[in-house]
Amino acid sequence: MALLTVRSAAERLGVGYSTLKRWVLTGRVRTTRTEGGHHRVAEAEIDRLLARHQPEARRHLSAADHDETLGGLSARNRLRGFIDEVRIDGLLAQVRLRVGNQSLTAVITADAVRALKLRRGDDAIAIIKSTEVMIAKSAAASDGAGRPKRRTRR
Repeated sequence: MALLTVRSAAERLGVGYSTLKRWVLTGRVRTTRTEGGHHRVAEAEIDRLLARHQPEARRHLSAADHDETLGGLSARNRLRGFIDEVRIDGLLAQVRLRVGNQSLTAVITADAVRALKLRRGDDAIAIIKSTEVMIAKSAAASDGAGRPKRRTRR
């Protein structure tokens, strides 16, 4: 069992040193302490964290599997991902779903979270049925570059 320094473990995980150090101090990451009091992270712990935070490492269900379980639903906009965070406050809950490298937040009832037994790290599907779609432009695209000039009549 190889032990890594916090800095080299952070590089392997693709996070900053200060982020990993914060995770260590809050107990999110298990470490071993040296005689001098320094934290060391086991490779098994790094593997556990990588499996939890990388959707590619998770088992993906095929589209046919999802369509069978949701066959009676009319909405077709489905985004598959895993639950990054669940916050419950009173009657409502906030669920943050990680879809690839993007994040999607849904506000649902706390009863729904309990009934579905939603937990951090679980696979989930966001189903979107909306009457409104918003469009935005990046700041670089809004300067008019690449657009033909409009002719005006005199």
